[in-house]
Amino acid sequence: MSTPPHKARPPAGPGRALPDTQQGMRRRNLSRVMHTVSAEGPLSRAAVASRIGLTRAAVSTLVDELIRSGLLEELGPERPGRVGRPGFALAVSGRGPAGIGAEVGVDHLAVCAVDLRGRVRSRAVRHVPNRGRSPEPVLGELTGLVERVVAEAEGEGLWPAGLAVAVPGLVARDARTVVRAPNLGWHDADLGGLLPAGLPLTVANEANFGALAELWLGEDTPRDFLHVSAEVGIGAAVVVDGRLLHGNRGFAGELGHVPVRPEGPQCACGGRGCLEQYAGEDAVLRAAGLEPGEDRVGLLAGRAEQGDAEVRDALHEAGTALGIALTGAVNLLDPESVVLGGALSGLAPWLLPSLRSELARRTAGPPCPVSVSPLGPEGPLLGAAHSVVRGVLDDPAAVAERA
Repeated sequence: MSTPPHKARPPAGPGRALPDTQQGMRRRNLSRVMHTVSAEGPLSRAAVASRIGLTRAAVSTLVDELIRSGLLEELGPERPGRVGRPGFALAVSGRGPAGIGAEVGVDHLAVCAVDLRGRVRSRAVRHVPNRGRSPEPVLGELTGLVERVVAEAEGEGLWPAGLAVAVPGLVARDARTVVRAPNLGWHDADLGGLLPAGLPLTVANEANFGALAELWLGEDTPRDFLHVSAEVGIGAAVVVDGRLLHGNRGFAGELGHVPVRPEGPQCACGGRGCLEQYAGEDAVLRAAGLEPGEDRVGLLAGRAEQGDAEVRDALHEAGTALGIALTGAVNLLDPESVVLGGALSGLAPWLLPSLRSELARRTAGPPCPVSVSPLGPEGPLLGAAHSVVRGVLDDPAAVAERA
């Protein structure tokens, strides 16, 4: 599977500020060169210099350093017909550092390697029920998948620049501790000691990584949007001016535990009538009178396409519940749009009518547009891997030092 090249957007994560020193300026300029070539390449040195406002001599020095580090490569002379001496076209390297993304789902594990050009070079998935299992065996299996993907990537001339793990739960600001994942049954689990040593590690909520994937890889994605992602649980991420809104403790976006019917059924979080009890995959299956299987979304979509009235009613009610929960977020945050991602995207034809109806009926201003992510359930995994790649683009000097 391939993904689009990185857009020329500023970092969305908590970037590390570089000092205003000569060395800090050099590192910033290396990053500017990498981002420009990544977003617009192949480009000549002269074209890069023109875009970032530096002299060609200065850019040539930076480019030479990036080529020596294996982060850029020269593809050959520019196309004929240009006036003057032809330059060599530069592109980000198809070898060298790669981002390793991983996802822990309620019923699956997944890992992929993405190179600097945004291409998925290796991928592994295992369908396994993780609900109620302790972190140790789950992460032991995930480590096996990571090692397999890394070995395959290394066979193609890549090396892992870092590991980012998407989880369906609340993650502390240390970016390694899962404070609470109700649908897994995890509490205060430090993933740092249970995953492969030697790789820079970032752990984040799966909806946050899904939103970053939408921001970086989606077509015409706005700078302000609310991203909704779901499988058994439902999460959301808020992007404001191209950056994630994390909240005081890093827990922003727990849409699945917004009560839509306060006297409704008990939720795994301890509350009652939460959105997950009406719009999560398990809840929709229950309402439709179906038993959960390996491919829940495929089962629901297939029955809905066949005209199954019970399934369509269940999806209509799920869309209504989503619309009620989203109304509060839209009224409070005034996003430019709502993006439906994750597993929910596969059920959009039957969810959207009632969801949009509730939003239109309940929001204070004009109706907020609702779109469907083309990345679907791949969003969190791709967002995790691309977050590592973005780290390389943001500070290539640090990556070259680790190589």
